[in-house]
Formats: sequence, structure tokens, C-alpha cells
Amino acid sequence: MKVWYKIVNEDCVKWLDNYSEGNVHLTFIDPPFRQGKDYRFFDDNQPEEKYWKWLKGILSRVYRITVKGGAVYFMHREKNAEHVLRTLRETGWVFQNLIIWKKKTSAIPSEIRYSKQYQIIVFATKGRKPRVFNKLRIDLPTPPEYKYARRNGIYVTDVWDDIRELTSGYFAGNEAIRDSKGNRVHIQQSPVALLLRIILSSTSPGDIILDPFAGSGTTLVVAYQLKRNSIGVEIDPTYAELIKKRLTHLRPSDNILRYYNYYRHTRRIEEIWPVKKTPTDVEQRKLF
Repeated sequence: MKVWYKIVNEDCVKWLDNYSEGNVHLTFIDPPFRQGKDYRFFDDNQPEEKYWKWLKGILSRVYRITVKGGAVYFMHREKNAEHVLRTLRETGWVFQNLIIWKKKTSAIPSEIRYSKQYQIIVFATKGRKPRVFNKLRIDLPTPPEYKYARRNGIYVTDVWDDIRELTSGYFAGNEAIRDSKGNRVHIQQSPVALLLRIILSSTSPGDIILDPFAGSGTTLVVAYQLKRNSIGVEIDPTYAELIKKRLTHLRPSDNILRYYNYYRHTRRIEEIWPVKKTPTDVEQRKLF
């Protein structure tokens, strides 16, 4: 199967306005969160109303180019769950799940509320029923209170607490892309394990995946290895160039085969995750 990827260095709104094909099967949306970060090509301090109107326009445009039953995964801060759900509903998307991505580390404790330890990812579809949904099974460690080990893993639920975020410092590990001085190149880099689960769940080989905020390119890196086609739109030319290099020279930490055995109990795994040779010799690697 011939697989392709396309990296577009452009504002995603402009690109979406000019894209006329209705052939996108899955879109992953991880936008700037309006936290006052110093982005080179985005005002992260804009008024709340303007910000959500901008995202509404993007979700509406993505809906237009998505196939019937196609999916969107919209990630944002937990405090903005109401805005995310309303924006999806008002642009035609049908809610499927509110996924809780539980982090391994938590925020600094607040004086007036509990400290946060998760992000939300809303899974929605164009139409009532997804065209593709693969029920994944994962090989979680046996809890200490269980008497016997599981023989065939468990189904993935709407709480994802087995995927480590790429935080600063020690927990970022080798996967975080760094410059010659050891500084993070993209502080919002998504982990390979996160996109692996999303793409495996909601697409088939040969499908087209869109990331309008491609950032460091994790979506494209994972899609390419899973034999899915992908389009990454990134406004920052430095990051667009980073994605090209990352796809040209796959790093060991970007290789998704190290997670294959973790999903080995999934029905038809060899069909949704095509590999030339089943990696039985790959050491089983937990996601955490």
C-alpha cells in the first residue's frame, strides 16, 4: 500500500477555505489553549469570545470536508469542557465520548480548588454512527487486588490513564524533541502513544487524517507508520520544517512498534495495524 503525507506551511483557516475535497476520515484538533503563551504566529491572549468564534469556524470547515461517519478528536483544557462540547454541537458534530486523559503528574495545588491532573479529548462524528470504530484491547498490568492475571487484556475505556504526557524535565523522557542545548523545541508536543490510540481506534489503513495544528508532527509520524495518509497544516515555518525532518529520519522514540504487543489482544489487530512481520521479538513495553 502506497502511503503519502502532506505538510502545509499555512494558516489552517486559509487552507481549509481552499480545500474542496470531502475526503477526510479523522481530524485531531489540539489548538493553542489561550493561556497567554508566546506563540510566534498566534495571539494567545485574545478575548474569549473571539477565540471560541475562531475555533467554531475551524470545526465548521473541518465538518464540511469530512466523510459521512468521519471522526474528530478535540483536545482542550478541562475547564473549557462546556465550550468544547457546545462548539462541536453547534457545528454539526455528534458527541460520542468525553475522554479523560489522566496525566502522570498534577498541577501546582490551588488554594481554592483541587489541583488538576487531566485533559479532555472529545470524540465526535459526522453523523450518529462512526464509519470506523475499532474496539481496542490493551495489556494493562494486573492490579494488586486481583487474584489472577488477565489472559487477554481489557477494552480501552473513556479514561486513559496509561499514557504519559511529555512534561518538562525528567518525565519528558527521550521522546521530547530537544535542540543542541537540551531545550524543548515544542513544549506542547503530543506523545506518540496518544495519537497511536486515536488513529487505531477511528481509522483503517488508507484513510486520510488531518491535523490543522500539526505542531511537532506527531499525528503525521504515527499515521505514516500505520499506513494512513495524512495532512498536517502548521503556520509556523520552523515547526513545518521540523515535521519534515522528523518524518524523513524516524527516531527510535517515534517507532510505534514498541507498543504493538500492548495491543496484541485486539481483534483483527493485524488488519488495522499492518506490519510486514509481527514484532514478537519486540520487548513488550507498557505505556507508562
